[in-house]
Amino acid sequence: MISNPDWSYVSITSDNNVAIVKYDRGDGINALSLKGMSELTDAAVLIKSDLSIRAVALIGTNKAFSAGRDLKDPELDGRQKTSLLHRRHIAGAGARLCKAWSELEQFTACGIEGFAIGGGLALAVSVDYRVAGYSVHFRAPEAALGLSMSWGSIPRLVNLIGPARTKQILIHANQRFSAEEAKSWGLVQEVVDDGNAANAAISAAKKASEIPSVPARMIKLAVDSYASALADAIMHMDTDQVLLAENDQEHLEAVDTFLAKE
Repeated sequence: MISNPDWSYVSITSDNNVAIVKYDRGDGINALSLKGMSELTDAAVLIKSDLSIRAVALIGTNKAFSAGRDLKDPELDGRQKTSLLHRRHIAGAGARLCKAWSELEQFTACGIEGFAIGGGLALAVSVDYRVAGYSVHFRAPEAALGLSMSWGSIPRLVNLIGPARTKQILIHANQRFSAEEAKSWGLVQEVVDDGNAANAAISAAKKASEIPSVPARMIKLAVDSYASALADAIMHMDTDQVLLAENDQEHLEAVDTFLAKE
């Protein structure tokens, strides 16, 4: 089993052949900083190469799965003064994160407590199975912040809940929707009592780990290949759209307004 690198926010533990990946910023909201995204991406890369791992559970804390991209991340300061290539690399961090998790051959489940907002929602729909605590809420505020929903998440959302619900969630950007609504729409597979989402996700991963690895991986690949056959053709400009929108005045004003409320 993988030994933990010297990470700040991500830890990997094991339960037989199930890897349990925990993301904890220690701040109660679990925002996705560039450092956090890099660690989560590296965790997926390490897990993918470990053939002893048959399934993976991704969890946050009992307070939050993730509030999405950290708009106060100090690593973002001064980026407008760097090269276009560097800014584009930063803009693609979320897409790389979600792609790394979506491309894991092992079955993946996540346990969601508190909320999954924006990039947190994008990460959640990058795994195979989602469990939410009863009081969880979801929201995708990107459009209200002058951005399109990115990180490759639009095809994943459409596959799960259909085009109408996807447009509802993304264009009604400040509207929360509950765990029960998410289950009725097909976004999450289980709703459990608050505080039990992590254990339920680990249980789902354990069930998958009991299936022989080769057919389990074959089935996952076949399903994902069919469901995502056009995803790359549609979303190949995902990162460049982020880069473009981040320079728009409406986005800059929306972010200033949001940060002023914090």
